[in-house]
Amino acid sequence: MGRPRHIVTLLSGAAALVLSLSACSITETINNILSSTSGRSWFTEDGLVKEDQKVNAFMAFNFENVKQDMANGQGEYLDSLSTLMGIPQDRRASFYAHAQSSYPFVLKHHSSPQETLALLVKNL
Repeated sequence: MGRPRHIVTLLSGAAALVLSLSACSITETINNILSSTSGRSWFTEDGLVKEDQKVNAFMAFNFENVKQDMANGQGEYLDSLSTLMGIPQDRRASFYAHAQSSYPFVLKHHSSPQETLALLVKNL
């Protein structure tokens, strides 16, 4: 009877460790963003993203999804990015094509969100 209880205790401890490590990873990522000089300048004193920093924040938090959409030449993240950037509806197809053609460069050079954004803004 003592053996099953011991296994349950070990499994509970393992689950707690996994949750703790996951929380640390998330906290570390958020702290890295917030502690950077540019990260602090993104927010108002009330903790809201400043209007002129919404594109930077969006890219930082959604970069992997934006890259997937760039590879496809379309998608909800690329659409949201174009909206935040103020790209008119009649120029979005051109923007999506530019994003798709830029994807190999981003992938090859392991571009950061800021570098990728600069590349996307180029030729607008």
